[in-house]
Amino acid sequence: MSSCSSCSSAASCSSKGNPGGEGCTENPMDAQDKLIADNLSRIKNKIFVMSGKGGVGKSSVTVNVAAALAHRGFKVGIMDVDIHGPSVPNLLGLPSDVSVVNDLLIPSRYNGNLSVISMDSLLQDRNTAILWRGPKKTAAIRQFLSDVAWGDLDFLFIDSPPGTGDEHMTVLKLIPDAQCVAVTTPQEISLADVRKAVNFLHHAEGKLLGVVENMSGLVCPHCHTEIDIFKKGGGKKLAEHYHTVFLGEIPLDPVTVVAADRGVPVVFLDQESAAKEAFLKVADAVAAAVEAGKAAVPPAE
Repeated sequence: MSSCSSCSSAASCSSKGNPGGEGCTENPMDAQDKLIADNLSRIKNKIFVMSGKGGVGKSSVTVNVAAALAHRGFKVGIMDVDIHGPSVPNLLGLPSDVSVVNDLLIPSRYNGNLSVISMDSLLQDRNTAILWRGPKKTAAIRQFLSDVAWGDLDFLFIDSPPGTGDEHMTVLKLIPDAQCVAVTTPQEISLADVRKAVNFLHHAEGKLLGVVENMSGLVCPHCHTEIDIFKKGGGKKLAEHYHTVFLGEIPLDPVTVVAADRGVPVVFLDQESAAKEAFLKVADAVAAAVEAGKAAVPPAE
């Protein structure tokens, strides 16, 4: 994508379409930074969903909480920065149909209130592996912020890969007002990695909004009895330890699997379920925590 549109010398520049070339009076990185700042200024709240642990359901939490807020009437976008393992378009049943208008990518729309950009949206074959090192991943995230027509949003959710690597550092650098939601499962092996992620936020001066406990018990679809398969309460204790908000717990629910395979968020299903009720409560808790200004840099251990 060209960054010439933001350059003050674009009208008379002989290298238009080749930013940084001979005759260009503005550094292309500076021009892109302006585009990023302009786009972000139109987005009220940026929610960065992360966890040091893989397999805890970050993408499922991101999609369903974002969809729940869209269901409440908010304008919501999802930016999937899991470059190597993007799954948001699949969870929403979205095809690879991103279009370009006036040099800007138009994000895929699930409905009038929910839009998505992801590497999966840009691939002709979703089975293609992305063989990129850090600099190319950083460049892709910058383009997701500078060259996508997000428009005016109430919330932009950023879905991240596991760990605390290039993607996480890039997001926090480019979006200093991002509010982070840590997703964990109840057992200690997950909590240990999430504590590392929170420690990362402390050193990176990232703001922690709260903690979500996913896979928190199993609700039997027949007798509706709750079974604590992975224990329960670890996320709440983690939130209390770091003096942050416990945003809620999401139970294991067979309906979640069915919805994901259909490409429909649980909260948009007609049938009532434990997962649907839980995601709606978590979405309301996220909105309330944002409104109350609860995000803060977590304390050091």
